[in-house]
Amino acid sequence: MSTPRTSRAPGLRLLRVPRRPWRLAAEAGALLIAAVVAFPLYWMVLSAFKPAGEVQSTSPRPWTLDPSLDAFRRVFQQQDFGRYFLNSLFVAGVVVVVSALIAFLAATAVTRFRFRFRTTLLIMFLVAQMVPVEALTIPLFFLLRDVGTAVPSIGLNTLGSLILPHLAFSLPFAIWMLRGFVKAVPEALEEAAYLDGASRTRFLWQILFPLVFPGLVATSVFSFISTWNDFLFAKSFIISATENSTLPMALLVFFKPDENDWGGIMAASTVMTIPVLVFFVLVQRRLVSGLGGAVKD
Repeated sequence: MSTPRTSRAPGLRLLRVPRRPWRLAAEAGALLIAAVVAFPLYWMVLSAFKPAGEVQSTSPRPWTLDPSLDAFRRVFQQQDFGRYFLNSLFVAGVVVVVSALIAFLAATAVTRFRFRFRTTLLIMFLVAQMVPVEALTIPLFFLLRDVGTAVPSIGLNTLGSLILPHLAFSLPFAIWMLRGFVKAVPEALEEAAYLDGASRTRFLWQILFPLVFPGLVATSVFSFISTWNDFLFAKSFIISATENSTLPMALLVFFKPDENDWGGIMAASTVMTIPVLVFFVLVQRRLVSGLGGAVKD
């Protein structure tokens, strides 16, 4: 028995169902939060393009009718600014690549293999994230000073003294996050690869690695940001070898005893932000799938 169809008058249009009030409130709240988060970035870029008179004005305005590039000229005319940029790029690049490889191997080990103290090791990874960086800076200073006598390449005043601590702080989070991606790969896939004659090494790099690559990208973003924006380690471990300073140290040039150059500070901060934005644009697709995800059977 078929149900009768309701007749619709010709020319009668269906009315759009109005959105629910809670959804409108959620969207308005999201836009408000996005505006609050983006406003400091907008003010930083605006101050970088403002003339010196407007930056130091007692009645600042959220716009400028006379944009200027003088602050950027002062930034790029600073001695060794390009060297600081390359040092930051080198340190961040090494930390991202090395931490990703080590975290991938370690996450595979703690997920696929059964051994004693495995749970204890995972708990230690979480505990390591709870210790504030400031509390470990002084012990790390003395540790790098003593290790530098035996291995000068990772002692104080070297780029190795920045790479090693950032690796130590990036790995626990990366291992814990990648553990979920490795665990999401079905064990049946691994067994099928072994039945087809694939060795453990081949399965690791040709099958498992591409599947968890989005997770590697997600963890690499956090490693890159924390290393690129680091000021504490750069200030503490690079004492006299200014040629090994990183980009955040270049901001100190614009802090003067009599009067700070806020235009130069904002311009240098804008230049520092550009590589982070470029990195996000390059990995955004992988980052979205990495943060969302899992590998389905």
